[in-house]
Amino acid sequence: MENKKYEIRDIKLAEKGCEKIAWVKEHMPLLRGFEEEFLKKKPLKGVKISLSVHLEAKTAYLCKVLESAGATMSVTGSNVLSTQDDVAACLAKSGMRVFAYHGATKEEYNRHIEMTLLNRPNIIIDDGGDLVGMIHKNRPELGEEVWGGCEETTTGIIRLKAMEKEGVLRFPMVAVNDAKCKHLFDNRYGTGQSVWTSIMNNTNLVVAGKTAVVAGYGWCSKGIAMRGAALGASIIVTEVDPVKAMEAKMDGFSVMSMKQAAKLGDFFITATGCKDTITLEHINTMKDGAILSNAGHFNVEIAMDALNKNKKSKRVVRNNIDEYILKNGKKVYVIGDGRLVNIAASDGHPAEIMDLSFAVQILSSLYIKDHYKEMGKKVVDVSSKIDDTVSKRVLEAWGVKLDKLTPSQKEYLASWEV
Repeated sequence: MENKKYEIRDIKLAEKGCEKIAWVKEHMPLLRGFEEEFLKKKPLKGVKISLSVHLEAKTAYLCKVLESAGATMSVTGSNVLSTQDDVAACLAKSGMRVFAYHGATKEEYNRHIEMTLLNRPNIIIDDGGDLVGMIHKNRPELGEEVWGGCEETTTGIIRLKAMEKEGVLRFPMVAVNDAKCKHLFDNRYGTGQSVWTSIMNNTNLVVAGKTAVVAGYGWCSKGIAMRGAALGASIIVTEVDPVKAMEAKMDGFSVMSMKQAAKLGDFFITATGCKDTITLEHINTMKDGAILSNAGHFNVEIAMDALNKNKKSKRVVRNNIDEYILKNGKKVYVIGDGRLVNIAASDGHPAEIMDLSFAVQILSSLYIKDHYKEMGKKVVDVSSKIDDTVSKRVLEAWGVKLDKLTPSQKEYLASWEV
């Protein structure tokens, strides 16, 4: 009887996940167009792809589009809290190889990464570099079979460039994050909206009139600061890069050290890609009731280990929110255990934004298939042709018309004479 109940529950779970995927499909016109083309042409027929990306509805639709192109997919998540079990169940129900579930331990997560590589992939699609890291550390023999891969995140590209510099990278990796149609939109508008959506939904508190401290001023942080200001918050930016700090100042934000900002903030959002951006020393000086969250890929930006070791007490006060009582008597709140706040504690980026990023992933995968022999064992930029293709397709989907240069205008721009 218990098995019967579980089977019924599992079917219902998969149905819920399939409904989520159907919803995002309606709002991802680029991927829909690719799916229609791929069902006829099968450009990835016989290609084996291993994918590790936050496993929710948009990613699931990417997997289905790649499968429609003829690829054999093996899929896992890229964060222990970002996998949505109903979405994973839908993919598994369709026959896809899926190795992921929400709330996996670190050991289980690593096992899922390794199991995803058992299909001996030709192409890797990575988010944070965990698949690449597993191959280079534990399964180096697979490196001979991998043609190349795509990396979705700033953090992952930092890791890959370190590997390239040391001469240990075994195959080419396309820096998808650095594509214009990725970082200018996904990192800025996607992160900006989804981070604040998660914070507001989880806390149910007003943002207007509060002070938000944004750590870093890269593209993700720019989006977070911009959206926070639009919601009525006073924004403080902390930075280590003087040029980015100057940019934040000229964009109208206060700029100071985290030591100074820690005493002033109501909300804290880290997005630096580096560890110990907020330390226990900073936390101990924060206001009573300060709310901490992280928008960087790994949960190392807030010193969670030190906070857990030095807390007086800890309790869950709302879904995804832990209250920490410090030894000095003050309390702070942490959303999503210091993991990616917009995906570990919410639904991630809007579908239309991920349509752009995943279109770049798809075209980059096709590029790897056709050009991997000439790419070299290095981090490769996304070609301008791919950016142009994606931008033109999305503008067409939006019904936007562009001007065109006349022959005389082209001649004028090509000449040095005025």
